Amino acid sequence: MSFINYSSREISCKIVYYGPGLCGKTTNLVYIYKKINPDSKGKMISLATETERTLFFDFLPLALGSIKGFKVRFHLYTVPGQIFYDASRKLILRGVDGVIFVGDSQVERMEANLESMDNLGKNLKEQGLNLDDIPFVIQYNKQDLPNVVPVDELNRALNPRKVPHFEAVAATGKGVFDTLKEIAKIVIFELKKKS
Repeated sequence: MSFINYSSREISCKIVYYGPGLCGKTTNLVYIYKKINPDSKGKMISLATETERTLFFDFLPLALGSIKGFKVRFHLYTVPGQIFYDASRKLILRGVDGVIFVGDSQVERMEANLESMDNLGKNLKEQGLNLDDIPFVIQYNKQDLPNVVPVDELNRALNPRKVPHFEAVAATGKGVFDTLKEIAKIVIFELKKKS
């Protein structure tokens, strides 16, 4: 879970963007990275093979304050979307503090959404975690396309826990920071409860 660095007086929290291939996880991170103040973020790192890519970077949001004199730094990660990269997904989930599930709102992507949500639950369970016990929000991306599933149907299929959900168009930034702010708020609330 979160890592405390006493010398720098920082608490590092890991947020993972999870979802099916091509749903907009990377688009979310790229948009956030471009908009964050350069003085409060690290470098964006891309770990790429021939067929998969994982992005991550860290940032220090000044508006969220501190916990017992420690600044909170967030590390944002994406997982590879394709299920056959399960080993990478499991590795990236290790030590997670919060998850954003990015669902693709297109009708033809519902099966991929369900498969990815099921995979997320299984991978967390292998690490002794479940979605009921960690900060978790859902983003329904690609809401600008003509063939989208209505949000109430998406919620019925993907959100039985009734966690916060956001409609988004990651390519334009719509809903991107709303989603991130909500997961950050929940993670910080959980950290304060434990401290």
